[in-house]
Amino acid sequence: MISFLLGVDDLADTRFAISPLSQLMGSLQALRAPGLHPLHRQWRSTVLGGTVAPDDLRLLSALVGATLAMPDFLTPRPTAFAPTLDEELTAVRATPPEVVRRDLRAAHAPRPLPDALRQAEAPGDEPVLDLLDGICSLLRRYWEAALSPYWPRMRLVLEADITHRARQLATGGAHSLFSGLHPNLRWRDDGLLTVDRMIGRYEVEGAGRGLRLVPSLFAHKPAPPISAEEPPMLAYPGRGTATLWEPEPDPGASALAALLGAPRTAVLRLLAEPLPTVELARRLGVTPSAVSQHLRVLHATGLVTRARDGRRVLYRRSPLGDRLAGA
Repeated sequence: MISFLLGVDDLADTRFAISPLSQLMGSLQALRAPGLHPLHRQWRSTVLGGTVAPDDLRLLSALVGATLAMPDFLTPRPTAFAPTLDEELTAVRATPPEVVRRDLRAAHAPRPLPDALRQAEAPGDEPVLDLLDGICSLLRRYWEAALSPYWPRMRLVLEADITHRARQLATGGAHSLFSGLHPNLRWRDDGLLTVDRMIGRYEVEGAGRGLRLVPSLFAHKPAPPISAEEPPMLAYPGRGTATLWEPEPDPGASALAALLGAPRTAVLRLLAEPLPTVELARRLGVTPSAVSQHLRVLHATGLVTRARDGRRVLYRRSPLGDRLAGA
């Protein structure tokens, strides 16, 4: 069992974050253990069918231990709500050699490092730094080949999960939030958050550092850091993973289409999750300006709501739109 002792300051600094590197490393678990990730079967077949070179796959596979543990330095705690992959890889490249060794050994314990990572055991810092540079370059290539084409949709599913969790926290407090993340999590009134059914055992005090909660589309259970030296962070299975690979909806000939017209019906059905105009246009195969016209009508009639997220405006069905779409 792993525990985080969270004080008032830690709870006040409990935040969600979207981490591309966390999704990347989680996807390597899906490649290693397909039985735990049935929803990603088609994606996995595509990746193993030639999207990624066999030599690259061997080293990528070595980055995940036999127990599916991942080195902490490859799952760094996000310092912003949504860092880019390049920002996270920059942080990884700055990892001290002794931490790289420690984390690789911990991920593969009690077994020795696989041949692809034996360079980390060589004396001196240079072999470890060369290995680290090669790993970062490999992760960038893998991202472009296997995940980048799907990232806009993946991010929107993650944002929808965070919206749901934030609502739980606002309406039900910490008990509601943590109990809803996963059955393995337990929250006590004295500020102790426990993660059951873990191989490792330690307790970490937040000490005012806060807690980072990172939703993952590839996690099958909560995943805290391996090392007790890391600040409190928890990757957890995100909601909506099953929708990630769903085929685009077909509005068809329905009463709703007769009422609103097929184009607006298609837009309304897609807005079960928060989406920006450009993503709606991509899914529907039309121009953003055409989607904007339909959104103006749907918003004016109270069927969708909108909220700004940085430079983007996200649209989502209102309760009235949900009832109408359900009908």
